[in-house]
Amino acid sequence: MKSYTVEQLKTKWKNYGIPRFISPVKNGVDIYEVVYKMPWIDGTMIDASGIYFVPVGMKEPVPRLVYNHGTIIKPPRNGYDYNGESQISLMFSTDGYAVLAPDYVGLGLGEKQHLYVHADSEADAGIYFMKAAEEINKEIGLNFNDQLFISGYSQGGHSTLALHRKLQNKYKGQYPVTASSPMSGPYDLAGEQSTVMFRKYPQPHYLPYLLIGYNTAYNVFPEEDFYNVFAEPYDTLIPWMFTSKKHGVGDINSMLPEVPKDMVKPEFIEQYQTNPDFTLRRELVNNSVFDWKPESPVQICYCKGDEEVLYTNALVAHKTMKKNGAKNITLRHTGKRYTHRQCADFSVVYTKFYFDSFRKGSTKGRKGPFFKRWLIGIAKLFR
Repeated sequence: MKSYTVEQLKTKWKNYGIPRFISPVKNGVDIYEVVYKMPWIDGTMIDASGIYFVPVGMKEPVPRLVYNHGTIIKPPRNGYDYNGESQISLMFSTDGYAVLAPDYVGLGLGEKQHLYVHADSEADAGIYFMKAAEEINKEIGLNFNDQLFISGYSQGGHSTLALHRKLQNKYKGQYPVTASSPMSGPYDLAGEQSTVMFRKYPQPHYLPYLLIGYNTAYNVFPEEDFYNVFAEPYDTLIPWMFTSKKHGVGDINSMLPEVPKDMVKPEFIEQYQTNPDFTLRRELVNNSVFDWKPESPVQICYCKGDEEVLYTNALVAHKTMKKNGAKNITLRHTGKRYTHRQCADFSVVYTKFYFDSFRKGSTKGRKGPFFKRWLIGIAKLFR
């Protein structure tokens, strides 16, 4: 899709105001769009897609990084970019990481309906992309070393832990994880994150997006027309907004109530709150990704001022994983006052420092060079 030389990337860094001490430009990057096969919920194989950021001119084997993007409503990508997150993949790739950025089911060039915060399909998108990359590497002359990193922001934070967990449980011998760094993700779907549905919330579109995907995956409302779960006028607005694939997040939010639960009929809200066997409640528990024991190091980045993904998701994940016996789980508080969007900038930097420390020989992960962290602290004062 695109090739960047070192000089072009240096110019790009200058234009974006990215300090090279944070993100060094060491090699050019080739960008490929990849279509590959992955399983659908019924076990059949479908097309999925992703973007592969390949460091150029590497004589030695390189580490892999699976980078998982945040929430997207419109299936098409803007070229190789989702909401500016390609910059993150470029930042890693120009420092010698081979970055695989899966689109997930139903996005990019993929088939079927996107299943929002559906742990198994998020994990499979990354796993089968790695399989495809191994085939591609034979053609482009790239070799992976034994290091595998996983990260992602927002929905991508959820996807990060979903992928890490499935690799540990089912692909441990084939794809051992070096470390993961989930950032500001909704890990506790049935607990901490679910509370935002019952108060004023800036992103009400998350609720119908989740319900549409979960109804596809789990037949949550099997005995009636699915859209009857929504109160008027949302029972007609929501299918129009989501099936046309033309509406962005801002458009959809402007047509939804400030309190997300108000778009759903009261009887279904009551069922969710009172019936622990209600399919939706059960599947939110099943798709939460915090209650397990990671064997590889994990750094959980969060911001206390996050208005979209409650920071308590990170605290619950950290506490539960430690309680389950995990030995190397680190909480990384990126900032007290940053919004969800602002939190991403510094979380990515701390993730880069963390992963780089493994490349330099750490087995548990370090915060990064003191001087660089000090400069980041100075930069925060001016944000």
